[in-house]
Amino acid sequence: MSTQPDLLYSEEEEALRSAVRDLLADHCDAPGVIARTESDAPHDLAAWKALADGMGLAGLLVPEEQGGQGATHREVAVVLEELGRAVAPVPYLTSAVVATEALLRLGDGELLGRLASGRTIGALAVGLHTAPGAAFPVVRVEGGALHGELTGVADAVAADVLLVPAEDGGLYAVDASAAVVTPQVSLDLTRPLATVTLAGAPGRRLGDAEPAVRRALRAGAGLLASEQLGLADWTLTETVRYLKERKQFNRPVGGFQALKHRLAQLWLEVAGLRAAARNAADALATGTSGEEVALAVAVAQACAAPVAVRAAEEALQLHGGIGMTWEHPVHLYLKRAKADSIAYGTAGAHREALAELVDLRAP
Repeated sequence: MSTQPDLLYSEEEEALRSAVRDLLADHCDAPGVIARTESDAPHDLAAWKALADGMGLAGLLVPEEQGGQGATHREVAVVLEELGRAVAPVPYLTSAVVATEALLRLGDGELLGRLASGRTIGALAVGLHTAPGAAFPVVRVEGGALHGELTGVADAVAADVLLVPAEDGGLYAVDASAAVVTPQVSLDLTRPLATVTLAGAPGRRLGDAEPAVRRALRAGAGLLASEQLGLADWTLTETVRYLKERKQFNRPVGGFQALKHRLAQLWLEVAGLRAAARNAADALATGTSGEEVALAVAVAQACAAPVAVRAAEEALQLHGGIGMTWEHPVHLYLKRAKADSIAYGTAGAHREALAELVDLRAP
């Protein structure tokens, strides 16, 4: 019988949140993020260096003996909440979570240490839309060289090393300089996608791809819910603040009962998402049975996308005319929420997985 999860934040987690929020206030202010999305360098590598090298956050999931911090998914979840609040254009989820989880499953200490330091950025070469239980494309192996094309790979343009699944069942480490990485048009300008083309690229076989990719995608889906929570929390908080200041008929707009009801309903939904996201992070951290972790992740993702998208849509509408402008950051949050809604599986895919897990399949 499993123990009841503790969904509250510890003092250490709150201290971590405060430190990350302060750092992001300096590095990822809204005008700066918007300006970066218009440039040829969408990733904020200065913010990444401060997070990864300065604070050691890239190695939270990596044991201390392998160069990491030896923390848990709960601390990573707090970091992702803050990154979601800032729509920070850094490859944290893709490198410090997904690629790192794959390497933890395979036990590659040398590459793990490089990712933990933050000086090397890794990317799992599986499309961002891939759900934890879904099939994923592979490349050909001919004479030790890799051939093929993989699309929709998040943050590949910033990666130094790509983890590529191959048809022989192996997962290969490929130097990004040996691949052709072509940016794709992406709705979310702060998490760019790319096509990875391999034409005889040399790769080092790390181990079996299937269990490593499954573990990586499961952790990615479970912790993505914390990013979606941070995003929803920011949009709700910012909308409430704006409606207290904006006046019509000589009274604050937020005083109108219809808007109070909409905000109250949204607050309830965000509170529910917080519980689901925290439960997923705690399940991943405590290493309970695989089925319990899968259940917690499926519940979190079934809940997260609709709430995050609705919070961003409400923020856009309730900000009125100013919300429709490029200069106001709410469009970044709506685009991230919409892109996250298909990342690591849609809410519908996770509801189907949930139905299988609890034996409540549709007739």
